[in-house]
Amino acid sequence: MEHRTHTVVDSPIGPITLAAGDGVLAGLYLEQSRYPPTPELLGDPDPGAFAEVADQLAQYFDGRRAEFDLPLALVGTPFQQRVWAALREIPFGEVISYRELAERIGQPTASRAVGLANGRNPISIIVPCHRVVGSSGGLTGYGGGLHRKRHLIDFERRVAGVTLDLTSR
Repeated sequence: MEHRTHTVVDSPIGPITLAAGDGVLAGLYLEQSRYPPTPELLGDPDPGAFAEVADQLAQYFDGRRAEFDLPLALVGTPFQQRVWAALREIPFGEVISYRELAERIGQPTASRAVGLANGRNPISIIVPCHRVVGSSGGLTGYGGGLHRKRHLIDFERRVAGVTLDLTSR
C-alpha cells in the first residue's frame, strides 16, 4: 500500500495542494478544482516531501523555469496518458486547440474526448492543460477556473515574449 502525503503551497493564482504517493507527485490541485482530491488521496500532511516540487513551481512563477523536471505518477486510462504526454510537448508560452491536440495524438476526430481527458489531468500546470484553447482561440473550460487559465496563459506569454491576443476572447 502506497504512503500518501500532501501539502499546500502559495502561488500567484492561489493556494496549490500537492499530493504524492510514495514520494512521487500524483496531484496538483488548484482552489475550486473541478475534481478535488479526496482525503484518502491526500494522505498525511508532509511539507518536507515536496521541497523540489515547491522549488520548481516557485521558479516557474518567477519566470525562471519553462519546463518541469519531476517524476510524476499520472494515473489514468491509456487514452488519457497519451493526451497528458502530448500536453507536455506544448511549448511554454504557446497554445493549441483541442482539435490540434487530437491530431497530435493521431485521433483527429477525438476533440471532445481529448477535452475530457484534458479536464481530468491530475497534475495541472506541470502537465500544462491550460495551454489548450477552443478551435476559435477562445478560452474554454479549466478545472481551476477560466480566470486562472487566462492568468497562466498571459503570464507565460509575457515571460516568453509571445504575442497572443486573448483579450477579445
